[in-house]
Amino acid sequence: MTSFLDPLIAFVPAHAWLAYLTLFLAALLEAVPVIGALVPGSTIILALSALVPGDELNLWGVLASAIAGALLGDGTAFLAGHRAQREILSAWPMTKYPGVVAQSEAFFHRWGALAVFFARFVPPIRAFVPITAGALGMPPLRFYAVNVPAILVWALAHVLPGVLAVSALHEYAGLSHHQHVGKHLWMWTVFFGSLVVALGVWTLRRRHGQAVVEPAKAVKESR
Repeated sequence: MTSFLDPLIAFVPAHAWLAYLTLFLAALLEAVPVIGALVPGSTIILALSALVPGDELNLWGVLASAIAGALLGDGTAFLAGHRAQREILSAWPMTKYPGVVAQSEAFFHRWGALAVFFARFVPPIRAFVPITAGALGMPPLRFYAVNVPAILVWALAHVLPGVLAVSALHEYAGLSHHQHVGKHLWMWTVFFGSLVVALGVWTLRRRHGQAVVEPAKAVKESR
């Protein structure tokens, strides 16, 4: 397993801009309707945060990349919904996933402006709430007043755990920094943890006859 991560850790310092671009795209694509429900953006950000304590990546660069991607993704989705109004919710590809669209609408109606904040931390609804908020007529100033703080908290919650965990492993557990043991432990914990969570969600959805992102055809067949 370490032979898989060592080339990555060695590659990043020499091509840091690619790592920042990857973080930016991970956060951006995670905010795109439909695509965001399938892209493991949070996993990528959590894993790469392990490279900050060893100075392979800069903390502020990692945070800035994740924040910029999320702001652009959420903002673009909201503006698309705000311009097209409810018509966009009945257009492709939204029509292929009526279940998640309905959940997003219900989530928004229940929590109002706070739905924009909470949705940042609830996949796969996270990828649908911004466009839904725009489609349902939420004022732009109110959206950004909630969305920007949510993204800042979300970015810190995805970057700092890896930084603190790896730093603690090196400082207090006596693990060698140069052997990248702490980075390996954190990255594999993130990868396997994400896999366990994904399998758990898939099992629960399957047991209840639903997929995480359920196409319209599957919905009709299940009725």
